[in-house]
Amino acid sequence: MTLLSEHVVLVTGGGSGLGLGLARHCLAEGAQVAIFEISAEKVAQLRDEFGPDVLIVQGDVTCLDDLRVCREQLLSRFGRLDALIGAQGIFDGNVPLMDMPEERLDALFDEVMRVNVKGYLLSARVFCDLLRASEGAIVLTTSTAAYAADGGGAVYSASKGAVRSLVNQLAFEFAPHVRVNAVAPAGIANSQLSGPRSLGLQAQKQSDIPQDAFLSMFRSLSLLKDLPTPEDHGPLYAFLASRQNRIMTGQTVVADQGMLNRAVLHRQQ
Repeated sequence: MTLLSEHVVLVTGGGSGLGLGLARHCLAEGAQVAIFEISAEKVAQLRDEFGPDVLIVQGDVTCLDDLRVCREQLLSRFGRLDALIGAQGIFDGNVPLMDMPEERLDALFDEVMRVNVKGYLLSARVFCDLLRASEGAIVLTTSTAAYAADGGGAVYSASKGAVRSLVNQLAFEFAPHVRVNAVAPAGIANSQLSGPRSLGLQAQKQSDIPQDAFLSMFRSLSLLKDLPTPEDHGPLYAFLASRQNRIMTGQTVVADQGMLNRAVLHRQQ
């Protein structure tokens, strides 16, 4: 028996990068999978890849009406939900605060916080009753930027710290019926996190960083030298989403390849 057999799993932000890798892993673990994705282009690609085996719903995680449509389609197709995995996110370009134009800071804050925090908050609210009925689980995505500086700019780091705190509160509010945890990845190969529209960086992705330079930086900081893929994170998310997890809630698992196991991550010259 596979880990997620007889589980219905919804992955938000599952159209590329980490979310797509997690959706693929959940499917391989025997789950019935639904993916919620905002990009019409990515939705088409998902339907080409998975065909009728996966429920694909186009929508915006920051829009209640879109999430409610997703909920109705889930119920129509599967009749229940056992796990919600949140994988959507947006980067801030790692732009230092003092390099951000003052007049763009409001828009940047609203854009990043809306996707990275509000999207998880609304998803938890919309799907909580289904997860309570199934004694299910929520697994959100934060970042090592919630624990140490230089994992992003000020706004991204603040958003990921907020997700870490949100997990603690939701675990408290939803106990004992819904387990709520998170994973905090560090570097991910082929990361598709895009930059913010408010800074004109929406066409840029973390994966645009030259691979040799990124690998050199990563290996200088981490204890494990292989840059993990999205699929490498799948077993961790799958366990937290599964009924096999009977003991963890309110926890954030730091999946950092040992990167934080040192006193100094980065020294300015």
